[in-house]
Amino acid sequence: MEQAIINKAEQVQKLQKEILELQGFRPPLEHEWRDIGLGLMNEAFPNKVFPVATVHEFVSTSAEEVAVTCGFISGLVGALMNNGACLWVTTKRRVFAPGLKAFGVKPDQVVFADASGNKEALWMMEEGLKCNTLASVVGEISELSFTESRRLQLAVEDSRVTGFIHRHTQKPVAHIACVSRWRIKPVESSSGCGMPGVGMPSWNVELQKIRNGKPGAWIVNWSPNGFRVTRADIGRLSVPAAKTG
Repeated sequence: MEQAIINKAEQVQKLQKEILELQGFRPPLEHEWRDIGLGLMNEAFPNKVFPVATVHEFVSTSAEEVAVTCGFISGLVGALMNNGACLWVTTKRRVFAPGLKAFGVKPDQVVFADASGNKEALWMMEEGLKCNTLASVVGEISELSFTESRRLQLAVEDSRVTGFIHRHTQKPVAHIACVSRWRIKPVESSSGCGMPGVGMPSWNVELQKIRNGKPGAWIVNWSPNGFRVTRADIGRLSVPAAKTG
């Protein structure tokens, strides 16, 4: 009886692995499997590790959210770059390149591409995501259809590049093919020494959808050593989560 239960559990585990691979969640390769410092947040991800070789969506609705989202994405890019480079595509450059050093990103490892419009930006992103010499591609755009997002997701399946789409829009966000949707909001920082002043960045990080994972919300601080998750509120979102794909 006990052996039958074990065999059944192994079959379920194998089936779950096959489903994840079909949906673009192949287990990270040996050189990709590393902890990027997200701590408690890892419990929300399939395979218990931040999904690489896939495309993540970030949504901002205000200038403040745009700024803090760029900061959070920069932290992720810095943790994933290793010896690779990043392509950062935008129609309106908002990132101050020297400021990327604070998030562990060397500005000379980032190639900024300024597109004339959304259509050209999407083309640049797709071509970048096909290039396996890049570590990541960031795209700041306003609109994205399901078909366009599907093309981006297909582009990374062979290249193993990780994509980040940052949308600044006031419109309701539609369902797209990205494996996750994030919303980053500013949190008051502390100098950490009891004295007045501005401290390191702090964020309210909402994972509103994650395919085969657990949506949730966390308070995340940035430090010279990287991310520091100080509180986990799994399942408590200030904005209703979209249906997972």
